[in-house]
Amino acid sequence: MSSSRLPSNAESTPSAGSAHWPAISAKSWTEGITALDDSRLTALAVSGAGRIAIEILLEDQRLIRALDLSPVLDCIRAYPRDEESEAVPTDVYSFHADRAPVETDTYLCTYHGAASEGLRNDEAQRRVDIPETRAKLLKAFGGEDDEDFLEYLTENSYDLHYAPVPPARPFSFGVGSLWRIAVDYPGSPVPPCIHRAPETLPGEPPRLLLIS
Repeated sequence: MSSSRLPSNAESTPSAGSAHWPAISAKSWTEGITALDDSRLTALAVSGAGRIAIEILLEDQRLIRALDLSPVLDCIRAYPRDEESEAVPTDVYSFHADRAPVETDTYLCTYHGAASEGLRNDEAQRRVDIPETRAKLLKAFGGEDDEDFLEYLTENSYDLHYAPVPPARPFSFGVGSLWRIAVDYPGSPVPPCIHRAPETLPGEPPRLLLIS
């Protein structure tokens, strides 16, 4: 991926942890999402390479906490699907932006497994601005296309989801890089970074994802 393809509202920094993750990827995590806190990590029975991996994961989180952030490390086999909304599914498999009431950023790092994907803002369109989709949402809302409808879109996060505009080319966040991506908050000087989780395919190893 050429650096010219990356949006200006996202930046990445290499992390050393990913090369050692296969040493502990064989653990039998059965849940869709398993949170790996510090005590759970240190209690794992692993090889020497696995112990190195754990130390790197703990150090990465320590450095992020030093920035007054709250990192969470998850082992992910699958995310919940939004099966209720036909017009605009609002799960993380859909291209979306994050929103917050105060100034902040989202931090992401895929240590192992399929990586998150991003979409340039000039290659995306809000799904609520697609006439057919907006008509479906209006029907579900049962009212007029007015301020109340806009509030409805915001409350349900429909306005945060995007569709690629052909010939859009999503880019990969890659494995082993800590990304700092822009969030939609009042007064933000840049548009939010549009991203999504990768599809979970049968037989693939679980993802190891740090997010804050």
